[in-house]
Amino acid sequence: MLTKSDIEAARSRIAPYIRFTPVLDVVLATPTGLLPVTLKLENLQVTGSFKPRGAFNALLQIEGGHVVALSGGNHGLAVAHAAKVLGKQAVIFVPKSAAATKVEAMKLAGAEVRQLGDVPADVFQAAEAFVRETGWPMVHPYDQEPTLAGQGTIGLELLEQAPLVRRWLLAVGGGGFPAAAALAMAGEAEVIPIEPEGCPGLFEAQKAGHPVPTKAEGIARTSLGPPSLGQLPWEILKDRVGPSVLVSDDAILEAQRWLWREVRIVAEPGGAAALAALLSGAWTPDEAGPVGVVVCGGNADSLPV
Repeated sequence: MLTKSDIEAARSRIAPYIRFTPVLDVVLATPTGLLPVTLKLENLQVTGSFKPRGAFNALLQIEGGHVVALSGGNHGLAVAHAAKVLGKQAVIFVPKSAAATKVEAMKLAGAEVRQLGDVPADVFQAAEAFVRETGWPMVHPYDQEPTLAGQGTIGLELLEQAPLVRRWLLAVGGGGFPAAAALAMAGEAEVIPIEPEGCPGLFEAQKAGHPVPTKAEGIARTSLGPPSLGQLPWEILKDRVGPSVLVSDDAILEAQRWLWREVRIVAEPGGAAALAALLSGAWTPDEAGPVGVVVCGGNADSLPV
């Protein structure tokens, strides 16, 4: 099982390759009143999302010159970038609905991109068949320990940059990012899991007591809509977080608008989902004190008007 020591080792390993992204203090007008919030701007990370943390940690431990990734977009872009930096060749499987900005960036990084289907579930089978055929290693977006250890490094940064924040809202897709962050911050800060209504992987796992196949619908489906919550993330999350909070597409769109209008931050739908929970009132703090939100991705083809 992944440990905090693994995350600390990952931090040292990937330090030369990623950015120490900033935090920004803002005040939100929520349905229950004004609320001080600290934003962690991971949309300013290399390639525009938190994903290079896990990609670099995985690739730095892989021998050989080829890697394979399956992705809704951001993980594939991160693997493509890491492969270019480390002198490897990447083959990336993504859905046809992946943001054009992400796909183009993968190609510019030298990756071979294979697009099929509409959601991440459509590419999983093809990618896994390719791995069986070639024997090349797969860098999984959320269900492998090296990926999670790298993603968990953000939790160490949150504790350092905002030590007074005890509740951090994070978006959930396959679950690796919030799981690793929760492990890194265990006992010092809490992760509040946020999901789009159309991609309720953790919500359904919490109802069933284990990960189950779930729908992937709505505007955040390519980044937060895997076939199910990952098994490894589930083993971490099940005892470390409370109930998943669901947000609507309209709330996500308004969070994107707010970020651009108020602080000139570009966020893709998945990157704005956590903030949507506060702005819409889907989640309200039950005690005083600052709250944190991770803006986890900024690779938007366009912003809502």
